[in-house]
Amino acid sequence: MPYIAIKAYPKDEETKKKVVDEINEIFLKYWGCPQEAISVSMEEFAPEIWEEKVVKPEIETNTDKMMILSGKKKY
Repeated sequence: MPYIAIKAYPKDEETKKKVVDEINEIFLKYWGCPQEAISVSMEEFAPEIWEEKVVKPEIETNTDKMMILSGKKKY
């Protein structure tokens, strides 16, 4: 706890590491958990399969759980 799963278009390794490091720091600062409790995964999808592999099965079926949806805060 927590497990953070990131799904995104492909990026270079340096960018991915920076993003994961920042997310890790945010959870350490605000979630109040030890480093050993944090797990982060990164899964990349090409733009041409994004809709099929991410939007339809994960975003559209979980709109009630989305904190930000299409750039708009839901809280």
